[in-house]
Amino acid sequence: MSVIKILSNASIPFMILVICLIGYVRGVKIYDAFIDGAKEGLATAVRILPFLVAMFVAIGIFRASGAMSLFTGLLSPIARLLGISRDLLPLAIIRPLSGTGSLEVLSDILKVHGPDSLTGRMASVMQASCETTFYVLTVYFGAVGIKKIRHTLLIGLMADILAFAGAVLICRAVFAAP
Repeated sequence: MSVIKILSNASIPFMILVICLIGYVRGVKIYDAFIDGAKEGLATAVRILPFLVAMFVAIGIFRASGAMSLFTGLLSPIARLLGISRDLLPLAIIRPLSGTGSLEVLSDILKVHGPDSLTGRMASVMQASCETTFYVLTVYFGAVGIKKIRHTLLIGLMADILAFAGAVLICRAVFAAP
């Protein structure tokens, strides 16, 4: 077994041990603190559940209604101009909405094009390089009661667009044949 694998396997238990030791030295009742945290986590999960359900239903409607195909069709000429595969557009549309939905789209892209293709690599980098903007706004902002999201939404979508563009440019520079 390699040294890296041994260190990797030991890192989480080691961190837990260190946290428990620090808590013990500081006089923290570790088990009680853990139970309080678990109760708070469960309460948070119950609070955000309606927002999660609403988000998943909206994504399901978006895909089933044909809106995804409509948006892909509208964006295709622009993508073609920029040299972006039409197959990447569903990922660019779904990724800001849902991490799970975008993983499904990524899986489809990788099945069709393969993970070592330029399109597969671009899709993988896109998946990893941006946030699920609408999910974050819906679930986390909704859970704490933030209602004014206009500026956050604008910046989040701008960051997503830049992440997609960066993924395309970097993959072209690194993986495309000269």
